[in-house]
Amino acid sequence: MALSRSFLMVLSLLAFAPLCFSSRSNGGYLYPQFYDHSCPRAQEIVKSVVAKAVAREARMAASLLRLHFHDCFVKGCDASLLLDNSGSIISEKQSIPNRNSVRGFEVLDEVKSALEKECPHTVSCADTLALVARDSTVLAGGPSWEVPLGRRDSRGASISGSNNNIPAPNNTFQTILTKFKLKGLDIVDLVALSGSHTIGNARCTTFRQRLYNQSGNGQPDYSLEQAYATQLRAGCPRSGGDDNLFFLDFVSPTNFDNSYFKNILASKGLLSSDQVLLTANGASAQLVKKYAENNELFFDQFAKSMVKMGNISPLTGSSGEIRKNCRKINSN
Repeated sequence: MALSRSFLMVLSLLAFAPLCFSSRSNGGYLYPQFYDHSCPRAQEIVKSVVAKAVAREARMAASLLRLHFHDCFVKGCDASLLLDNSGSIISEKQSIPNRNSVRGFEVLDEVKSALEKECPHTVSCADTLALVARDSTVLAGGPSWEVPLGRRDSRGASISGSNNNIPAPNNTFQTILTKFKLKGLDIVDLVALSGSHTIGNARCTTFRQRLYNQSGNGQPDYSLEQAYATQLRAGCPRSGGDDNLFFLDFVSPTNFDNSYFKNILASKGLLSSDQVLLTANGASAQLVKKYAENNELFFDQFAKSMVKMGNISPLTGSSGEIRKNCRKINSN
């Protein structure tokens, strides 16, 4: 009888072993069923809180999705971005790509609080970020995907990594591609993930140089459609108005769709980093055209690339910790 119980236990464990949706990394597995026993309602709780936040403010979907990007490109997907200043930790929130820009931390606090109430000290902040990114995409009308889970949280941050690793709006195509390749992502991932700019806003300061001084010679960027450029100048002057907001995709700013790629084909990509996908590289230009023509193809690749990005250097097993509060490391 004892032997049969033991055998059944092994079978039960095998049933939940990571298979087709798994990712081996740093000596541990990520797999979608990670919390099925320890916190079965985890995904339901995350989705509920995110849905309320996006219902309050549609823009929040883009802000929450962006947090996952900005976390994964620095030290891997370990929720280092969520840490506030404390002790020896200098928060990544103060870096150039993040300062006065990243937002939605209160929603993460709300999600984490609900998870801690249901399953104390169980669901990591890093996994929470990955789930929140998926749910935000779906709520905006985008694709869904199974999120591999099992990440743990870092006990440190890297402001230098944040300053250096996150692609910038005025980076050259080659610099952006290099930053992606250093994280194990390729040109297909770069173009597909750039499609997240189908929702959300950008500040005037992120594209001003395109309007007035693209190459340091006092001339605008002529790869930007001129009537659109004139519209943008009306709200983004040469000086002042740094934080004035503009839709990244003016056609359907709160709907996750492929109009972002159609805009690029019409020379109406807002950021230089958007437009160079068409003008600077033949392979990326072909991908822009394919995604502009086929929304289903874009959705399918975006989902695959999000899973791939979510697998960047996660902490697993006994590495890191499960933070009780996403803003600070545990005191023990």
